Amino acid sequence: MHPPATRPAFLLLFAFTACVHAELTLDVPVIELKPKPEDEEVATTFKFRNTGDKPVKILKLDSACTCLSATLDKEVYQPGEVGTGTATFKVTSFKGRYEKFVTVSTDDKEQPEWKVNFVLEVPEVVEIKPKNLQWWIGDKPEPKACLVQFVGAEPMKIVGITPTRQNVKFTWKEIKEGREYLITVTPDSTNDTTMGALKIETNSSLDKYRYQLAFFTITKKPESQPAPATAAVPAAAKP
Repeated sequence: MHPPATRPAFLLLFAFTACVHAELTLDVPVIELKPKPEDEEVATTFKFRNTGDKPVKILKLDSACTCLSATLDKEVYQPGEVGTGTATFKVTSFKGRYEKFVTVSTDDKEQPEWKVNFVLEVPEVVEIKPKNLQWWIGDKPEPKACLVQFVGAEPMKIVGITPTRQNVKFTWKEIKEGREYLITVTPDSTNDTTMGALKIETNSSLDKYRYQLAFFTITKKPESQPAPATAAVPAAAKP
């Protein structure tokens, strides 16, 4: 037992130790990356701060995706110190909006993991609607069509189409010059399961947009689910 005279000092020291903490915070809720259509990767820097009252040490960084990597400018951040991070995202074939994060492990028991959130907005250049043309086995082998739209800044043209299966016929025609094409696909029959694609070649100056894929499938129609059984009402319970 501590003498009465030492209790206030001990309690004060305990309270001070309990409230000391580190906390890493970003200047913004999320870090936004907006690559151009031709970019293969995009990099950005971001600022953060140790808003706690003790130093924080960085132990490691882990990315939720191999497409995203990040580094910080040092290992230890003092209270109030501003740090700088760098992130690089491999865009490759990404299209549309993606949310990713990097987990920063620290030596702070109150904040052992700190997540840095990123939003990637990759502009659409080619849209194919629908992406997959579907027939059920036994259907009439009627033609179905998909619309190819070139929605980027530069117009494109379809210069060739190659099917991966030979049991379909196809045609295409230009609807709006350099902007819209209609591709019509007709199966020879729907007797057998088929999974194939149309390899669409364009005149894009960018390699990543030179070839596009539209798909076609012939599959067995799913069986309808039986209605849930209903318990019979006992005769004695009927009014």
